Amino acid sequence: MTNQDFTTNQDFTTTNVFHNSQKILIVDGSNLLFQMFFGMPARILGANGKAIQGTLGFVGALLKIIRMTQPSHVAVLFDGESHNPRTDLDEEYKANRPDYSQVSDEENPFTQLPDIYAALRYLGLAYAETTDCEADDWISGYALTYGAEYDMVISSFDSDFFQLITDRVHILRYRGDKSVICDPAYIQEKLGIHPSQYADYKSLTGDTADNIRGANKVGAKTAAALIREYGTLENLLTQAETIRKPSVRTSILQDIDHLRINYQLIKLQGCEKLPFTLEQMKYQDSGIGTTEVLKAIGLK
Repeated sequence: MTNQDFTTNQDFTTTNVFHNSQKILIVDGSNLLFQMFFGMPARILGANGKAIQGTLGFVGALLKIIRMTQPSHVAVLFDGESHNPRTDLDEEYKANRPDYSQVSDEENPFTQLPDIYAALRYLGLAYAETTDCEADDWISGYALTYGAEYDMVISSFDSDFFQLITDRVHILRYRGDKSVICDPAYIQEKLGIHPSQYADYKSLTGDTADNIRGANKVGAKTAAALIREYGTLENLLTQAETIRKPSVRTSILQDIDHLRINYQLIKLQGCEKLPFTLEQMKYQDSGIGTTEVLKAIGLK
């Protein structure tokens, strides 16, 4: 949902916490596609003059993520073009996103999606595109279903996944050698809250990436302080008259219904049906390289 980032001096190569033999890797495919398509330095052409920079970056990054985390189970999940149920709560939700049907192929990351799917098939990786929810719901569904039993890595720059972090569920923000692992200590250090409080906190600050308006006069530090004091957003809203700072108290009291909607938009509850069983997600890395994959699907 969001693309907020935090800077850190953490060196991934010296803090690799992924060591257990049974480990689930869930890759936010849409997030990685955008990161690679818009992050590549130039448009790259493959066979027959076809643009492949997004596919090249995606496959290369995905293979590095797999080798970095060494999972036993992998799924790559993408957002589809179906109706988003969250817009029923707030029609402005993600209304600020570009309409890629109106841009040229050169500027449209989705034009390279068929080639990425071909690469995933060649690699034997489980992948799917949502039809009646967001990929966030599937990803959170795996975390909530299996996160207590298995170590799990979610690869994404979507900060909404911070709420899923536990001692066994970590977020990987992939940037090559500068990749960052987000664990409970990371969230506590950066925001001063527990990961389980992230949706409460974000409901107050809002989210410009998803077009979610926060409470007036409530910035990141104020939001964190309020959540630390009251524990949850609902506790804060039911006790809003006790907020000490008058301007913040007035802001919260005027926006209670809106803030509850924010929480429903941001809170990840999972979904009833997940696209793959763990058996279907089993994966054994063959050591294959990016160039070999691109050649196999006719792009080199």
